Amino acid sequence: MSTKQPKSESMEYATEYEVRLKKREQILAKGKQPYPAETKRNETIKDCLKNFDAWEKDQKEVVIAGRIRSIRGHGGLSFIGLEDETGLIQIVLKKDHIGEESYNDFFEFIDAGDFIETVGSFFITKRGEKSIDAKIWRLISKTLRPMPEKWHGLKDIEERLRYRYLDLLSNSQEREIFFKKARFWKAVRGYLSDNGFLEVETPVLEMIPGGADAEPFATHHNALDIDLYLRISLELPLKRLIVGGFEKVFEIGRIFRNEGIDREHLQDYTQMEFYWAYADYKILMPFVRELYQAAIRDALGDLKHNWSDQIIDWSGDWPIVEYFEIFKEKTGLDLKIASEKDLIALAKKEGLEPEKHPGKGRVTDLIFKKMVRPNFIQPAFLINPPVEIEPLAKRMEDDPDRVERFQVMACGTELGKGFSELNDPVDQRGRFEEQMKLREIGDAEAQRMDEDFVRALEHGMPPTGGFGVSERLFSIIMNRPIRETIFFPLMRPKT
Repeated sequence: MSTKQPKSESMEYATEYEVRLKKREQILAKGKQPYPAETKRNETIKDCLKNFDAWEKDQKEVVIAGRIRSIRGHGGLSFIGLEDETGLIQIVLKKDHIGEESYNDFFEFIDAGDFIETVGSFFITKRGEKSIDAKIWRLISKTLRPMPEKWHGLKDIEERLRYRYLDLLSNSQEREIFFKKARFWKAVRGYLSDNGFLEVETPVLEMIPGGADAEPFATHHNALDIDLYLRISLELPLKRLIVGGFEKVFEIGRIFRNEGIDREHLQDYTQMEFYWAYADYKILMPFVRELYQAAIRDALGDLKHNWSDQIIDWSGDWPIVEYFEIFKEKTGLDLKIASEKDLIALAKKEGLEPEKHPGKGRVTDLIFKKMVRPNFIQPAFLINPPVEIEPLAKRMEDDPDRVERFQVMACGTELGKGFSELNDPVDQRGRFEEQMKLREIGDAEAQRMDEDFVRALEHGMPPTGGFGVSERLFSIIMNRPIRETIFFPLMRPKT
């Protein structure tokens, strides 16, 4: 086992590392175990504080364990700040209570950051602080690296995310984000389950990546000797389940897109998608609104939150906005008559650079994101976009140039998308063929032909509504960039 300190560490930390390593060896030399497997903890610190008065009155004795946050010694009396996930409490060590040898061992071998277990009872100090009078203490994990004193309040977000465990250890507000995130997804799962949806799991590895306009990650399966892709969407396997006879299914899982990093985008992230047989997009909209309200309320305790110095309110009904109308209002172009050439000219005028052969749908979306999308601040449904930008949605019966799709819009971005699913296999094949033409002229994000999915539709899929939302929604309600709301974002290696 190597105990050599990495060369990149500062001299101060290297010296501290050697000191703590020596303490570890001395503990072992005394026949004691610095890393025991068992702890007899029977109460959390939160419960100790919650029941303090009653347990003090009953002279209840508890066993608690946690990380030492602070040590203050005064002769034969010392005060220890002990923390577990649930809270922080003061432990009082008295030499005449725990014995001279045990007291001296504590100060010889123990450092801030170490984990200890202690047995004690409740009392209040002369200064009025709720405390535990320790009768026994035991080391349960010796730390070799010190707590980073200046980590709290560190402004360098790159360093905080690179050493995320130190960020979480030092900043309770950061830890609280992930308790809220757990409540958010629990509420989503509970709402769908309570409404009759079956939670399922579908493959992460796919022969043909589909269900979204995105560039996939490629990999190779050694046993089968085939090239595969990490999924970019949950959509097509879930719709195959609708073909297979299920009527309400959903999945919450990771998807992977080989695209840029910004405030709203990551390469791997969590997404939820559900599919509902015999429902269309009009049925989905109020259902989704109630789903969002349940998840946001459970995560935040409120339906209002701050975003970019504005108060966003998710309560009540949300307005419904027609795509063609808002596009014309904000850009001056009528999509019913505008040509691809007109759209490219507008894009260039706005300082945008369309791809060499973007296709009408791609350049429409490019303009929309620059000129229209930022205007959506409070929650709204945006409905019925042109067919060119949504190859998997059903055409509107009274206007086949538009599709039955809605987007949840708020905070200047898209926060979920649903539509009446295309279940005409002939139309679906034609749209895949149009997407393949875009791929052939260089669009790496255009969708691929998926013969098996078309074959599934040929066996028959009932009218179906589908919807998807990613963890971008959670990052927005936290008013944080998305990579700050996941535990370990992928970082460029440190040079």
